[in-house]
Amino acid sequence: MTDLATRVAAVPRSRPGRVAPALLGYAAVRVLGLVVLAVWSAARDKSAYTLLTARWDSLWYTRVAELGYGYEVRLANGDVHSNLAFFPLLPWLERLLHAVSPLSYADAGFVVGAVASFAAAWGIFAVADHLYGARAGVCAVLLWAVLPVGIVQSMAYSESLFTALAAWSLYAVLTGRWVTAGALALLAGLTRPVGLAVVAAVWTAAVVSFVRELRELRELREFVRERREDTPVARPWPRLAGMLLAPLGAAGYVLWVGHRTGAGPLGYLEVQAGWRNGFDGGYAFARFIAGQFTAFPSALAGVGLIVGVALLILLYVVCVRQRQPLPLLVYAGLVTALALCASSYFGSKPRLLLPAFPLLLPLALALARLRTARVAALVGAVAVASAVYGAFWLNGSGPP
Repeated sequence: MTDLATRVAAVPRSRPGRVAPALLGYAAVRVLGLVVLAVWSAARDKSAYTLLTARWDSLWYTRVAELGYGYEVRLANGDVHSNLAFFPLLPWLERLLHAVSPLSYADAGFVVGAVASFAAAWGIFAVADHLYGARAGVCAVLLWAVLPVGIVQSMAYSESLFTALAAWSLYAVLTGRWVTAGALALLAGLTRPVGLAVVAAVWTAAVVSFVRELRELRELREFVRERREDTPVARPWPRLAGMLLAPLGAAGYVLWVGHRTGAGPLGYLEVQAGWRNGFDGGYAFARFIAGQFTAFPSALAGVGLIVGVALLILLYVVCVRQRQPLPLLVYAGLVTALALCASSYFGSKPRLLLPAFPLLLPLALALARLRTARVAALVGAVAVASAVYGAFWLNGSGPP
């Protein structure tokens, strides 16, 4: 059903000159979003920079960077919001940048997020370019930039950092750089809980690649049995090293939290439960959607949510039918499943889906077949809508 091969490219095609159009287009979309946000916020006597760096999760990250772990908030209903729920790589980078520069922790978070967003765009281009060519790569980057919640890519959040690490880890897998893939998966696992999706992609690709190679060697040895000593020998060590490295980040942090809380290996799940986060197979999300049909105006939102979920599933099916490499399918499937089937607050789900960029590749291929002028018009229109929506979103309830 899918192309399981992850063959090494003869010449890597992610050179700076090749990716320049994608990064320039990405920068234009992000600048547009920031300008619209600044104008909208000024009209409401709010600081756009504060909205990007000092609200919701960004405050928790900067607090970890400044004071370390151990801070918690006990709510009246008994819930305990502990900063142990936030993985450490982003606050580590904030602390490092603060230590070597005059930037505040919030400023450092903004800089890390901005740099990571461009690294993520480059990684998305590298994956799409490797599979489908530079034009599809540019379209994939632009589609990721103009997502309705694309403004999160400019916030002091961990989504951009995680997407960058995930995209480059997947690119390393596709080009046979197993140790690099494992090291980047390790860092992704220190960034967000969904880092397990990157680990699963690396492990799946390594196992399938090794099994395929053994089968090919067996066939070759049967063909030249009289000269067995001259036949190639499988070299599993790079793959094994990548597989060993990949889970160390996520596993290390989860086990440390368990030790810190005294709750053992399941301690991190208890921390998440204090935030009312967990994995319920989509039950809470289904109840939320069903609750929208209690009145007419909200019923339209319920229909929209059902259509949105159906479109996500359809995109994944198209990815399978277009024979995306198995590691991309594993990664995108797990990111999507964890986002939709978690019991977290509904408003978080759109940004939790941001790292699932392989779902955009079928749309990128379709865009790549259009004339450049039409692509520019379509992307420009969507970019304006995305910028307006992002400004409205952050000046309202915003992303939790």
